[in-house]
Amino acid sequence: MPALQIINLSKKFKDFQALFPFDLSQEAGEMVVLQGHNGSGKTTLLNCISNLIPPTTGEVKVAGFDMQLQEREARKHLAFVPDVPRFFLELTAWEHLRFIAAANESLEGFEQRAEKLLRDFNLWHVRDHFPHRFSRGMRLKLGLLLGLIRPSSVLMLDEPTSALDQQGTRLLIEELERHKAQGSAILLSSHDPALADRLADRKIILSEGHVRFEPDANRQL
Repeated sequence: MPALQIINLSKKFKDFQALFPFDLSQEAGEMVVLQGHNGSGKTTLLNCISNLIPPTTGEVKVAGFDMQLQEREARKHLAFVPDVPRFFLELTAWEHLRFIAAANESLEGFEQRAEKLLRDFNLWHVRDHFPHRFSRGMRLKLGLLLGLIRPSSVLMLDEPTSALDQQGTRLLIEELERHKAQGSAILLSSHDPALADRLADRKIILSEGHVRFEPDANRQL
């Protein structure tokens, strides 16, 4: 069973076709990188997969669970970090991490995992601060940690390196390689060709909502 299966997924906003029918079957431990210019449809695709934006047509299955019909079960297996993470005003950075871990029944060893992530990404000193006071780069880092602190069959990231420095990018690559080795299917969008060349098992290029090029899944990059 594929970790992520997408069949005929499309999105139309009134008369504008933002995403034309899209298909993808992604296995456990496989990383697929979406590429394309701004407005090509990458974010729309990720939002439709996660059901943050309901698709016009199509079907999404996460670990075999239908995102439309079995959303609760599907979301247990899907972690999605959008390009602009949103946070609760009442929770500190540490409380956000604990909340996400508890909601996904992943509190065992939480304190050690959370401290390591916060220290690695240079957020330990602001663990008791509220994210709305963070810089854009710090908010993006915390959003990434919310996706990494919990287990997932499928991990989706929208432009995860857009506000990261060189060290942050290196640490993210290490985390993604670890999750991939543990069997997570990873789907991310990126404008960084070096990141795609290093991590991708497959690259998918979107242009005006169409798939323009998809190399063979067995090709070594």
